[in-house]
Amino acid sequence: MDAVHVVVPARNEEQLLPRCLDSIEVAGSELKTQYPEVTLSVCVVLDGCTDRSERLVRRRAGVRGLTIDSCSAGAARRHGLDDVARRTLRWSRRTTWVANTDADTLVPPHWLTRQVALATTGLQLVVGTVVPDAADLDASLLSEWWARHELGEGHPYVHGANLGFTLGAYLSVGGYRALPEHEDVSLVRALRDAHVPWCATDTTRVVTSGRQIGRAPGGFARYLHRLTSPGALGGAVVTGGA
Repeated sequence: MDAVHVVVPARNEEQLLPRCLDSIEVAGSELKTQYPEVTLSVCVVLDGCTDRSERLVRRRAGVRGLTIDSCSAGAARRHGLDDVARRTLRWSRRTTWVANTDADTLVPPHWLTRQVALATTGLQLVVGTVVPDAADLDASLLSEWWARHELGEGHPYVHGANLGFTLGAYLSVGGYRALPEHEDVSLVRALRDAHVPWCATDTTRVVTSGRQIGRAPGGFARYLHRLTSPGALGGAVVTGGA
């Protein structure tokens, strides 16, 4: 890989965005240590923010801020990727990696280096795992979440908060659709259908806020909320994008 771009959509995330960016900064430092030849950029797409999120981004060195007003996760992610594409020469799209996460998420120090390592094996799509922040959930709800999830290599989950791909592969299938939710699932399905080399791995696991009122109507927060309703999800282990 020649370049890595991190894209983070944010909507009124002044409380959680700083720690997210701190974790990305640590991951970026490790990337520079192991892959000094790879350039890194971080972009936050501020979508309809009415709090201090934009101010926080403007004050953060090395972070690019884009402002839109779509209130749609799909549109925000697409806007960020459009910006990456505009700043990338056509011939280098195959060696440009895009790492996606969310503003309420903490990435591990090896998050970027592991994705680049996987990309050097020829993979063009890396689908990672997400776990809720244990500090945000009571013991019974956390236990219920773990009972429904089997994390490991080849896992069945899709999360926009932990997704990486080459820019070339992304553009070849038309990119993110401007959907209010599940834009990540739609994109991964399109990439798989196009037979892009990919893997689903637990080695890039991230930690996402355990809040139960989120930004997308059918997102991770909504799923956690449904876990509090007896029988809402049935008794089977979840094998979808939750």
